[in-house]
Amino acid sequence: MRMLRIVAVALAVSLAVSVGFGQKSSKKAKKETAKAGDVAKGKELFEGKCIVCHNTDSNEKKIGPGLKGTKDGKLPSGKNATRDVLLEIINVGGGGMPAYKELLTDEEKNDVIAFCLTL
Repeated sequence: MRMLRIVAVALAVSLAVSVGFGQKSSKKAKKETAKAGDVAKGKELFEGKCIVCHNTDSNEKKIGPGLKGTKDGKLPSGKNATRDVLLEIINVGGGGMPAYKELLTDEEKNDVIAFCLTL
């Protein structure tokens, strides 16, 4: 009888730990998804705010550089086309580009970045 109780308690603890890890994984997955951004929303934002200065279908410069090929891992400046680099550029601006740190929400920035990484 005592052995049955020990096994039952061990099983219950094991189940509780598994459920706890599952919840953490689920929260992490949601956070990563939010960080990844929505490409369609990003395209819409880009067309409303960025297309005036940046081409999406060529490397030709408008006011700012064309962004075609960003998905291949490099920006026209030669910097790596990563989420963090793009976020820094969006937040700080530079070379005539205004800083969008206070003008876009974090979600909007992630959406624009997701779109840019498809170009």
